[in-house]
Parts: sequence; structure tokens; C-alpha cells
Amino acid sequence: MSVQTRHAAAARVTCEDLVLFLNACFCCTGQREFYSDGHAQTVSIEFLHDYIRGNYRRLYARTLAAGVNHFNRARIVTELLASSRDLEPDERRDEGRLVVAALRSLPAPRAYRALLGVRARGVNNRRLRAIVREFLTARPDLQFDAIKYRGKLRDLILHTHLRLPGELGGFLFKGWKQRRYQTPLLETFRKAHFSDEALYELPFTVAEGMAARRKIDRAVFLRKIAPRLTALERLRLQATAAREGVTGLAIDLARAGLTRLAIYVLSLAPADREARRVELQAAFDGAARRCLRDAPLALGRVVAVLDRSYSTTGSPDKPRRSLAIALGVDALLRAASTDYLAFWTPATVDPLLAVPRGQTDLTGPLLDALETRPDLVVVVSDGFDNDPTGGAGEVCRVFKARLDPAGRTTIVHINPVFDAPELGPRRLGASVPTLGLRDAEDLPTALAFARFAAGDLSLAELEDYLARRVEVFLGRAAAPAPEAGV
Repeated sequence: MSVQTRHAAAARVTCEDLVLFLNACFCCTGQREFYSDGHAQTVSIEFLHDYIRGNYRRLYARTLAAGVNHFNRARIVTELLASSRDLEPDERRDEGRLVVAALRSLPAPRAYRALLGVRARGVNNRRLRAIVREFLTARPDLQFDAIKYRGKLRDLILHTHLRLPGELGGFLFKGWKQRRYQTPLLETFRKAHFSDEALYELPFTVAEGMAARRKIDRAVFLRKIAPRLTALERLRLQATAAREGVTGLAIDLARAGLTRLAIYVLSLAPADREARRVELQAAFDGAARRCLRDAPLALGRVVAVLDRSYSTTGSPDKPRRSLAIALGVDALLRAASTDYLAFWTPATVDPLLAVPRGQTDLTGPLLDALETRPDLVVVVSDGFDNDPTGGAGEVCRVFKARLDPAGRTTIVHINPVFDAPELGPRRLGASVPTLGLRDAEDLPTALAFARFAAGDLSLAELEDYLARRVEVFLGRAAAPAPEAGV
């Protein structure tokens, strides 16, 4: 074998490894799925992280900018910070910029856990201390962090020996009961331990635990804390409020994100969805438009094949999430396409009334979709095509080989479920690129990655793609880190 042939083979293997890793990082969260438990997920994703970091460290760091989900973004941060001893100065600097940007893009609990994961590895060097210092300096409300994430922040400061501004050091280490504070939030927190009135001036996530310890009636607590609730907290508490008979927790669905909205709609009884059809449909349309403003996506003639079989029930960790992704993708494709059709399996007349039911028969809806000869066919399914087994993959293979050899119709499989034995989302077949997806809002990112999942592009093109994503990612690093909002 010539040197050139060996280099080409090595580049092909590298590209395949990275595509496999990125696809896994788009959908794996380490949580139980319908067909696999959380332990199997954790073992599989840990293996992939160790393998890619050990063999392709520079590209591993750049995957932070590729749109991977929060779970894997935090894992990459921990891995990079815990294994940087042999880096060259330029590599250390480039990685550091990516790590800081990634920490700022993560919700606070994940960011703190990622940094404490480095502590668990026994690492405490100048680089880590500098990154922690920069991260804490950029936090939008460190006083809130000191209350809500008190244990995590205290452990992080103890490990890195950093100094906190103002009264925060005394609050964390000298005992909040022993003094009065000039900082309003810290003083309110102190008073809330002795006064019910002060308790309702705290943020909900802080006050909830204190109310439970005092055995305050849940309905009374929700009624009084209502003015302090964020939009997402109101959305999450709808079922609880209905159960407790609490009124006054009205929500503004016009601000809800696409996936959160879909999960909320699926939590409603079909009769409630039917009664609120106009409101819910308007909310979906608005969420899709907002998503497309942030990540433009212009498509032509599109047909979707959407799975609502029984396996979309999900797991206790992720109830109905697969079906929620299908609903979100349906709304997004409808808004982004000039001509759009949707085929559900099993068939359904109204997506708003969809419930998990039956086996996964993708073959029939896929044949109907291909008969229209669209520009793009998007299949949303967990990949367990079992009625008949493997039918959808065979349909795609024959269609491409016999009916569409010129490739006028693109077929893409969107899979929101990580299959631990496969080390990635389960595929329909070799002829169909499969893309992992955690949230419906990430569909534009997934479709941009489809050409790499299809195996049509080279390692150099994948590296160029990651380099461009890094520039965009670092350009957004100055924006405040997203908290748990809608």
C-alpha cells in the first residue's frame, strides 16, 4: 500500500470517527431511554469521549462549537481541563478560549458540575484557576449563585483558593446566620429563615426548598410565590397547579421554546388540547418562526415521516420526548418549507392530538412520501422500524438505486434517541444519513451536518466546517450565559 493510499485511509477513518462522535453528542444525555438504561448510555458515551480525546484532541476541543448538547459539552470541558499537561502554549490558549465560551453557554448547574468534575480528577493548576476566575467574573448574578448553588460554589472556591468579591466570602464560609448583610439578596435569604414574608421575596428555586422544610402547604406556597416565577417555572408548574387547585399561574405560550412547548402540549389530556386547538397551534407557529429567526432555514418541497409509535412514550427520565421532537420538527418544517406534507405512523389526522400508539411502521408512510417526489424527505424516528423489520431502510435503498440514481430527492433520518449498543442514534440503513437531535430547535444545525453523516465529504471539509463553527461560537461568547429560561 502506497503512502498516499495509507494517508487517504487514515483520513477516512478519522472523518468517520468524528461523525460518529458528533452524532452521539447531539442526542445522548446519559439518561434512560425506552430501549436502554442510563448505565449503558453512560458507558458508551464515556468510551467515545475517551477515544476521540485521546486520538484527535484538537478536533475534540472544536466539537464544543459544533452544536453538541449541554450534557456532552460539559463532559468535553471536564475532559479538556483534566488532561492538559502536555499541551503546547498555542494549543493551551486555543482550548482555553473554547472552554470559557462553552462554560458561559451552559446553564449554571452544568457549568459548576463540569468544573467540579475536574476537581474530582485531582487537578488544580494555574490554568484551571484562571478559567474558574474568568467564569465567575462573567456570571450575571453571582449573589444568586451563592444562594442557589451554595455548596457547588463553596467547593469550587475551596479547591481553587480564589477570593470572592464583597460579602460573598463571609456568606459562604463564615455562616449566614452570624451577621447582617448589606447585599439585599443575601440579607433577604438570611431573613427568610425566620420570616415567612421574606421567604416569598426569594427566587422560586431557592424558596421552594425552604418552604418544604417548613412544611408550608404546597398550594399556599405556589399562590404566594406566583409573582416571582419565571416563564419556564410557570410552564413546568402547570400540572402541579391544576392538581393543587391553584389559580393565577397563567402562562404566556407566545414565549415558549419549540421543544418545551411540545412537551407541555403532550402533558395535556386530548380533550384539553382539542378545546385549546387554536391557541396551541398559534403557539407552535410562533415558536417555529422565532426559531427560524435565530437559525434561518429555507427549504423547498418537503415531506416528513413522523413516528408516534408506542416507543415514543420514552422513559421516566425523558417522558414523551421523542414524540415532542416529532411535533417540534413538524412545526419547524412547515414554517421553513414552500410546500410541506406530513405522514404520521400510525396515521393521525391532527398532530396536536397525537399520542404514542402501535408499532413502528415507517414503510407505508415512507412510500407515500417518496411518491410525491419532494426535494427533501425527513424521517423522525428512534430507528426501531419493526413493522416490517428493516422495511424503511430497504425502501430507501431501492428508491435511490432504481428510481432516483441522480439524487434529486434527499432523504434524512432524524433520531432523538441514543442507542447505547450502536454508540449513536440507530440507523435505518446504510443508504440514509442518520442525525442525532436533542431539541427540535437544533434541526438547522443537524441538517447542515447531514452531508458529513452521508459520508460524501472529506476530513478537510469537516475540519473547515468545525473551524467556521469555532469562529461563530467564540463570536457569541460575550453574550450572557443562558439560565433556565424558556
